[in-house]
Amino acid sequence: MYRISKVLNHNTIIGIQEEDHQEYLIMGKGIGFGKKVTERVELPDEVSMYSLKETTRRGSASKLARSIPPEYLEVADLVLQEAERVFGKIDQSVLFPMADHIEYAVKRIQSGEAISNPLTEDIRLLFYSEYKVALTVVPILKKKMGIDMDEHEVGYIALHVHTAIEKEELSQAMQIAQAVRDCVFYVENVLDKKLNVMSLSYNRLMNHVRYMVARQMSGEVLKLDMNDYMGQKFPEEFQMAAQICEKLGKDMRCQFSKVEIGYLAMHLQRILTDEELNE
Repeated sequence: MYRISKVLNHNTIIGIQEEDHQEYLIMGKGIGFGKKVTERVELPDEVSMYSLKETTRRGSASKLARSIPPEYLEVADLVLQEAERVFGKIDQSVLFPMADHIEYAVKRIQSGEAISNPLTEDIRLLFYSEYKVALTVVPILKKKMGIDMDEHEVGYIALHVHTAIEKEELSQAMQIAQAVRDCVFYVENVLDKKLNVMSLSYNRLMNHVRYMVARQMSGEVLKLDMNDYMGQKFPEEFQMAAQICEKLGKDMRCQFSKVEIGYLAMHLQRILTDEELNE
C-alpha cells in the first residue's frame, strides 16, 4: 500500500510505501487520475517505480522528481524500459539526469538552437546497442510532443543509456568517445586517408581504446607485456602507439601504463594491414 504525497499528472505520482516509509516516483497509465494527496492506493501490476532516496550530481532525486515536468520523466522511463529489456538490470537513478537532458533538448529544438556533437558518429559505433536503445526516444517525442530529435541529441541520450548499464559517470563516457576520436584522427592523419569504419579491424581498434581508457580510469593494469615483441616486429606501429598513448595521457591528464603501448600497436598493425589490402 502506498500513500500519495504528490500527484504530478494523471500517469505519475510520488508515493510513500507504508511498510518502509520510503518515497518512490511511480508511473503507470491513469495511476494519478482523480487521486488526492494522503490517499492510499494499491498499485496495479504494470507500473514503473524509482526510489527517491538517492542523491545525484544534479541534486536529490526527490527534488528532481518534483522539478522536472512529468512528461519528460515518462519519456525517460520508456527509454529505460527498453534499455532494461535489452541489457537486463540497469542503474535506475539515470532516469533523472536523462529526463532533465530530454527536457532541455526539447527546449533547444523548439527554439531552433540545434547542437552539433562531433562525437556522434563515434558514439554510434562505439556504443552501438546503447545508441539503438536511445533511438526509441525519436518516435516517442514525435508522438507525444511533435518534436523531431536529431542524431546529435540521440547521441547524448545514448551516453545516458551507457551510464545506466556500466554505472559510469557521463563525463567518463564522453572521455572514452573523445579518446577514440583522437586515436582514429591520428591514424587517419598518418595514412592521409579516412579509415573504413565498417571494417572489423576498425571496430576492434575502437573497442580496444574504449577499454584502454576504462582501465586507466579504474587503475587496472594488463598483466601480459607485448612491448618487446611489437617493438621489434612492428617498430613503426609501436612508435605510433607510443605517441597516441602519450597524447591521450596529456589530454586526460594522466599517464597510461607502458604495457598498453604493445597492445595498441597490435591493433594499429591490424588496421594498417587491412587498409593496405583494400587499396
